[in-house]
Amino acid sequence: MNENCFFDLVPDRFLLEFCDTKNKITKHVFENFEEPKNYSFLESLSKVLHEIENQKLNIDFRPLDKTVYKFKTRQVRTKISDAEPYVKYDIFGTKTGRLTTKKNSFPILTLAKEYRSVLNPVNDRFVEFDFNAAELRTLLALSDKKQPEEDIHKWNAKNVYGGLTSRKEAKQRIFAWLYNPESKDYLSGRAYDRDSVVRKYFNGMQVSTFFDRVIPADKHHALNYIIQSTASDLFLNRMIEVHKFLKGKKSFISFCLHDSLVIDFAEDEKHMIPEIKQIFSKTELGKFAVNISVGKNFGEMKEVRL
Repeated sequence: MNENCFFDLVPDRFLLEFCDTKNKITKHVFENFEEPKNYSFLESLSKVLHEIENQKLNIDFRPLDKTVYKFKTRQVRTKISDAEPYVKYDIFGTKTGRLTTKKNSFPILTLAKEYRSVLNPVNDRFVEFDFNAAELRTLLALSDKKQPEEDIHKWNAKNVYGGLTSRKEAKQRIFAWLYNPESKDYLSGRAYDRDSVVRKYFNGMQVSTFFDRVIPADKHHALNYIIQSTASDLFLNRMIEVHKFLKGKKSFISFCLHDSLVIDFAEDEKHMIPEIKQIFSKTELGKFAVNISVGKNFGEMKEVRL
């Protein structure tokens, strides 16, 4: 079906009946339901994901040959072989708006790092843009606190925890505190005001996010939904803007993973990377620090500094 138009294969009388029924459904919706506040966003996102859905992935199983004796490798190969070589996202798969993949989609969101080398670019390189600690930066922005320009976990180790921990320990400590309402950590709480964010966006029964998503929630899950949903919409809005910028270019968005955008880049367009970084970093909640990685396949991505 990716090579033939379905409508060319169906008799006209069935198409007319289908279109008439579709018109009646649409008319009923317009007459009986209010347009969601985030409708234009959902419309733009649907268009971007539709283009991604129709781009065939360049899959090469040879990197798996070295470990094919392992049961897990054979499982992964079978799973990829059984799926279609396209990434098909579902924008309504979660409460928070984070993307999931549809049945028979290439399993991009669950593909372990050791198997990512099966994905090759159609052009010359993969270039990945992702926010540095998107959820922590979202919390800072929602509580009107200044964003550190450096890596946020290093910043936390030095400025929040007084240089007494490593980056890894600082990362573990902040996330152990962040989504556990029962956790008491004076230093974390002094730097990140989670209580004020909950009071602002949670009414006791539901969360109403910065981007007008309304999510039923209890107090235990409220902060989780606020932060994850807002961070997801921040990212998806940036993906839409990057997609607009790439219109008419050889390079294109290949796929995304939560808060990371992977572009299939043509070598002669690499001069656009700084501009894309600028577009990606300018969120509706201020400028977020962005990490960039480059690789000849998706399993060999190396961070670069611009």
